[in-house]
Amino acid sequence: MPLKSTIKKAAAAKRKGEAPSTQAGAFVQEEIEKIRKGKHGARSAKQAIAIGLSQARRAGVDLKPPKKGTVSEKTRKSAESAYKKGQAHEPVSRTRSAAREKALQKEPTTTVSHEALSRQAKTAAQKRTAAARTAAAKKAARTKGTTGRSMAAKKAARSRKMQQTAM
Repeated sequence: MPLKSTIKKAAAAKRKGEAPSTQAGAFVQEEIEKIRKGKHGARSAKQAIAIGLSQARRAGVDLKPPKKGTVSEKTRKSAESAYKKGQAHEPVSRTRSAAREKALQKEPTTTVSHEALSRQAKTAAQKRTAAARTAAAKKAARTKGTTGRSMAAKKAARSRKMQQTAM
């Protein structure tokens, strides 16, 4: 069950006009924090992200399930089911939630380390075409806003400075 603060973050992102995937980011972030604190585990970084996305769908975020052929049929069906539940605003079964938590408590918590998440992001990016990655970067720069761009530039300058001093 997602925290009320996470649901509020997602609602605020929706009011700002953010994309559904951005709204779902709050749920993924919460899931990663839960695993890092040791409340439960996950088999992989990919599973942790999938759990967060599923919770977002169940919470009513308009995050469409993946299209046929992009993921396994089981994953797609699960996403469709979560999406329908969220759009109908049906409550989640307490028994099912408890069983899910119990199963996840047996899984490792190291799967959401910074290194593991970085590895996951790199492999996900490699599956995309160069054009798709470029388009995503351009859109990110466009939608960041002036303050965001300024902060990103300052951070980049700090990173360059740190790298130069390390050499």
